[in-house]
Amino acid sequence: MVAWDFPRGVAGVTLLAEWAAERGLPRAEVLRGSGLDGATLRDPHADVAARQELAVVRNLVAHCARHGADPAALGWELGCRYHATAYGIWGFAVTSSRTVGDALTLALRYVELTYAFCLPESRRAGDAVVLRCDTTAVPADVRPFLLARDVSACRTLVSELLGIAPEHDLRHGTVSLPAALLARRMPQANASTAAVCEQQCRELLAARRQRGGTAARVRERLLADDGPPAGMPAVAAELGVTARTLRRRLAAEGTAYRALADEVRRARAEELLADRALTVEQVAHRLGYGEAASFVRAFTRWTGTTPGRYTRSRGDVTVRRA
Repeated sequence: MVAWDFPRGVAGVTLLAEWAAERGLPRAEVLRGSGLDGATLRDPHADVAARQELAVVRNLVAHCARHGADPAALGWELGCRYHATAYGIWGFAVTSSRTVGDALTLALRYVELTYAFCLPESRRAGDAVVLRCDTTAVPADVRPFLLARDVSACRTLVSELLGIAPEHDLRHGTVSLPAALLARRMPQANASTAAVCEQQCRELLAARRQRGGTAARVRERLLADDGPPAGMPAVAAELGVTARTLRRRLAAEGTAYRALADEVRRARAEELLADRALTVEQVAHRLGYGEAASFVRAFTRWTGTTPGRYTRSRGDVTVRRA
């Protein structure tokens, strides 16, 4: 099972939120249970965990189901918005590569820097090169949406960069182009730019992989509990380290135990409040707060609004049909 705790750029979630807003789905609904907020989406340097983006996708898929829309059709529509510039430095590295073959090799080498969940694989099939989006690890409830989005995004990128309309097969998750194109020079090839961009891709990927270490393990442990987050000494013991060592390792990854615990508490609080089955006092107790006032202060700090206003705003939400 994939933990989906590896970090990725925030631009993918921003695209999802903007696209959903055009369909009348408020940002609070889009981000529900993801632990993300508007400030994070506005920060171009922010990273999010893949599981957080997956939570946003689930909200969109649920919205589609409620309003009778086809998730695959909407995923395809969304994928058309993933232009080369949406991928940041990865997009510039691919665009400035010397040949189409070089661009394909680089794109697959640093595919973790994209927003794909159905990771593409390349193979030769006669006179064609076939990119197949692998859905093996993608959860079944969001698979049709994500497969359509990722195939569409791949086709959009090829079309824009090469000026062709590659063949695609959504059922099998493939995009195909003539193998003869591999030797063609890229329209915007630039050796100096390509070298700088690839170096930055290499450094960014290494940094993201490092950030996916101890913090990811702690977050996974905290998410496993239905009640209040466990204390740091208990989690440290389960990870086989001292509390001091755990604190030091989290600091090296740019975070702290309290920040991770607050992230989990916030996500769980939003889910509980969204159900409207519990009072604020009951939610506070479920999350381990001794009194409701402490929970209200914490929730206001996280979201900029009180639990009561948050619940009322969700009750007032109306959405248009997709």
